[in-house]
Amino acid sequence: MTKIIKVQKGTKDILPEDISLWQFMESTALDVFTRAGYKEIRTPIFEATELFQRGVGDTTDIVNKEMYTFEKSERSLTLRPENTAGVVRSYIENGMHRLSAPVKLWYKGPMFRYERPQAGRQRQFHQVGVEMFGVKEPAADAEVILLAIDFLKNLGLPNLSVEINTLGCSECRKKFRALLIETLRPYYDALCDDCKERFEKNPLRLLDCKVESCKEIFAKPEIQQVIQSDFTCPDCSIHFENLKSYLDALGIVYKVNKQLVRGLDYYNRTVFEIKSENLGSQNAVCGGGRYDTLVSNLGGEPTPAIGWAMGMERLASLLENKFDDKLDIYVVSDNKTETLKLVQRFRSLNYSVDFDMAGKKFTKQLEKAAKTAYFAIILGDDEINGEYLTLKNLETAKQIQVPFANIDDFEKHMYKFIRTNSSEWMQSKLSMLASGFTIS
Repeated sequence: MTKIIKVQKGTKDILPEDISLWQFMESTALDVFTRAGYKEIRTPIFEATELFQRGVGDTTDIVNKEMYTFEKSERSLTLRPENTAGVVRSYIENGMHRLSAPVKLWYKGPMFRYERPQAGRQRQFHQVGVEMFGVKEPAADAEVILLAIDFLKNLGLPNLSVEINTLGCSECRKKFRALLIETLRPYYDALCDDCKERFEKNPLRLLDCKVESCKEIFAKPEIQQVIQSDFTCPDCSIHFENLKSYLDALGIVYKVNKQLVRGLDYYNRTVFEIKSENLGSQNAVCGGGRYDTLVSNLGGEPTPAIGWAMGMERLASLLENKFDDKLDIYVVSDNKTETLKLVQRFRSLNYSVDFDMAGKKFTKQLEKAAKTAYFAIILGDDEINGEYLTLKNLETAKQIQVPFANIDDFEKHMYKFIRTNSSEWMQSKLSMLASGFTIS
């Protein structure tokens, strides 16, 4: 017997019954981001390994442990573990710095990290994200945070919270770094192996550690005193205060989390996360921040920039019980010729429509309609002889008859029927249907 080849560990098929949810997330992203002036960019799935070593940082877990890297023709290539570095590479290579600022870009697609698969994250996972180049003022920080919230609201996600922090500039961090190392040094032996490795190279990353024993150390009063201290220079402090004033003006509720550092080396000044109470301990659905030195670090002109990314698997896990992909109409009939004509007509009116092609009995077709659609159009012998259609609301079981002679006015009948027999979902159709005609 031939051995069955199975999907690889840490990867997952997105099946037909799930794809409508993914298309909903993607179309919502296109709608929300386009309205804010962002243009989609699609970068290659693999890049030169050096791009991530220089961009993401060689002290990060991503570069040290999690990259899928391979050699080809004496070149080291890596499947992208994140997309900011790739977008920055494209920004530089294609001369986007010559465009009028701000340059606003968004992306979606698969990323790859070799790590332990867990709920909401796989070795091949998907992200949607935005990047803004060319604006150093905190109004840009406020916009990208607002954009993330707008996107999540348009997806219908509840129970969200926003956390922000400032990492300051390189000069700010020098003072904080020295003080943090000095205060933590007596506890060095009790730190986890990862924190010991980061201790001298990038001590701020220690604050992002998820190991409980390290968390207990960081919670000690003398260490918290250092963490909670204001180490930022006047310019960085003003930047952060202005950001908070913008968020206050927008009515965005947030919490300042002084231990929020994010996991990538390129961040400076503003960092933020948006969390969901419905995801347990790994509850961040969005993370981002400012990276004003990354463009120049990768060979471009000095360019302020800010962005964020969201894991789409995590979004899908929050949406899976909320998303409904039922058809608008299911045609129930034994007359295939007339059914095909009806289906084509209603699809041309932008309804989602299906019908039975397998020759099932009438009752079985009605059962299928009830499971898969909101409305049924019934075309049986009585309807054909009487020259009318029966339009049935499958939620309320109420129905009306539409004469063949009035078939061109079907949308008027549909509108009236929805208005008097509508579910909450069907209300979303009202404005679309009403736009093309007047109801008397």
